[in-house]
Amino acid sequence: MVFDLDGTLIDSAPDIHAASNALLDEDGLPALTFDQIRSFIGKGVPHLVSRILETIGDDPTGPRHAALVHRFEARYETAVGLTLPYPGVVAALDRLAERGFVLGVCTNKPAAPARAVLAHLGLLNRFAAILGGDSLSVRKPDPAPLFATIAALGAVPERCLYVGDSEVDAETAMRAGIPFALYTEGYRKTPVAELPHRFAFGDFSRLPALAAEFFG
Repeated sequence: MVFDLDGTLIDSAPDIHAASNALLDEDGLPALTFDQIRSFIGKGVPHLVSRILETIGDDPTGPRHAALVHRFEARYETAVGLTLPYPGVVAALDRLAERGFVLGVCTNKPAAPARAVLAHLGLLNRFAAILGGDSLSVRKPDPAPLFATIAALGAVPERCLYVGDSEVDAETAMRAGIPFALYTEGYRKTPVAELPHRFAFGDFSRLPALAAEFFG
């Protein structure tokens, strides 16, 4: 079973919001709201920075972009203090492991910050493979990162389930031909019924039983 990270296993939006506004403040630029920053999460740091620049009226592909990406990534590994797992995540991961599931993470968050926040939360050792948005030359929704995560787990796509919260995750699974389970309490903007999924859940305590039923 492969998981997305931000908005699926962890609620990292408060840290990403704080880090983003700290950069804007350093440049004497106005802060953005929590909801604005939250809506930018899911497609990686370059996309996040592009949306921030666009929102403040700057060129999203201009000369400020690369510098802001670099500065954001420099502080990203330590941006962990406000991040928490969603309710029930830790117990669900333990139950899935007890049932024999091998677990991985496929995220557009850069690999080092992904590992850092998982280590901070005591979850790093739950996952046999972790692929970040900078691990390959492409990011989700390209299916290559998901396929690479599955290969790193020593698994085959036909026996995998991808768990995510967003439009990006749903598209990634669809393009990969991998069954998708939708966590409904994350960062998606599209109604649940409009996202392709095999099953949806809003309570992690239900996931082990749903996954066992799905795989028979």
